[in-house]
Amino acid sequence: MDDLAGQRVTVMGVGRSGGGIGVTRFLAGAGADVLLTDRLGESDLADALGSIANLVDSGAVRLRLGEHNVSDFTTCELVVANPAVPRPWDDRFLRAAAAAHIPVTTEIALLIERLPTRLRTIGVTGTAGKSTTAAMIAHTLRHTGFPVHLGGNIGGSLLDSLSDIAGDDWVVLELSSAMLHWLGQWSPHIGVITNFSPNHLDWHGTLEHYRRSKQRLLDYQLQGDFALLGERDLPFTANKGVHVSGPYCLPNGLGPDLALRVPGAHNAQNAMLAATAAAIATGASADDMLRSLESFTGLEHRLEFVGAFDGVRFYNDSKSTTPRAVVMALAALESHGRIHLILGGYDKGVDPGELVGPCARCASVLTIGDTGRRLASLLAPGARYCRTLDRAVEQALSGVQPGDTVLLSPGCASWDQFRDFQERGMRFKDLVRTWANAPAAGRTR
Repeated sequence: MDDLAGQRVTVMGVGRSGGGIGVTRFLAGAGADVLLTDRLGESDLADALGSIANLVDSGAVRLRLGEHNVSDFTTCELVVANPAVPRPWDDRFLRAAAAAHIPVTTEIALLIERLPTRLRTIGVTGTAGKSTTAAMIAHTLRHTGFPVHLGGNIGGSLLDSLSDIAGDDWVVLELSSAMLHWLGQWSPHIGVITNFSPNHLDWHGTLEHYRRSKQRLLDYQLQGDFALLGERDLPFTANKGVHVSGPYCLPNGLGPDLALRVPGAHNAQNAMLAATAAAIATGASADDMLRSLESFTGLEHRLEFVGAFDGVRFYNDSKSTTPRAVVMALAALESHGRIHLILGGYDKGVDPGELVGPCARCASVLTIGDTGRRLASLLAPGARYCRTLDRAVEQALSGVQPGDTVLLSPGCASWDQFRDFQERGMRFKDLVRTWANAPAAGRTR
């Protein structure tokens, strides 16, 4: 950490997953002079900034909020960029840093540079399922008694606990396409790619750039490393000497003697990937690793079972931000009676055409957000534009019957109406519980 002491570092963006705050704490702890800058104002960032109030009060961290200033990117010695900044090669502040020959890095790159060894790393990416798969891997490793640290795109920053990561510990990283774009010549010892379909075209510009960013997970693997591919015909290649396994498509699930608590064939595939990765890491059998996943209860906002009230089931799948994720959620719940689907949000430039068939089988489709009108038109006549999540829940509840399921699976990002997918999911759960706790006579039906 001595290499950062005394350096002037500009951190660009607080970040939705907490990476900006984590790296700010790390840099201040290393003795750097830190400026944290964000386009959002202090009131929008109050919760996040509260966790570094002591550093701001002591002068270790300075803030520039409500704007970015070019001079902050040209008069420092290092810039730490938020990976969420779209098309960073066109961003005028990052371009200014490059023109001034200021090195630009990211929170995840700073972490990877400081890990004890690459040979104890497992990296997980993919268009859908990467959070669940990464969490499943960490769950199986802990169940087997191995020390494990889970980080990356799943939230928070492992820089906060870097001193706790020993040389024999396993580090599991969920890596987004944006994170991978920024990484240098590094790949994990065990690389896992769940699947691939169009996504984040607003960030990458083209599907090929998105694919190339995902490919970086495997680009720098060495002889003796492992590449696990979740599906057939994925557009990725492994290096010579790397052990490649997959696909892990399981149309009939895992068999009758294994009961996962998370529903759907896609979660069976995630479980197989996770069990295989954990088996490679530990030397145990994949069957034993699968058995340990029977106690895995899933992640919040990922096809999360909210509850059943008056015979109606509710699922919160707010982390669903692609059409592919919606299709998988509907398939996972197809045995759960009639489905009332809430769909829509921020437009990432992804073609929603694959939703037409699956949505036609829903009892109702209620659309919201920036994409709501377009989705309602595409999915007509069975879809209704509701604009807000509150209105969509109200409309769904007006038509439910015992045995039905209400599913929030937006297939879009949340940033048009919510701070992040967590806030959107929490709002959905609040609306459901408010309805469930109301006197029966006053409920919307």
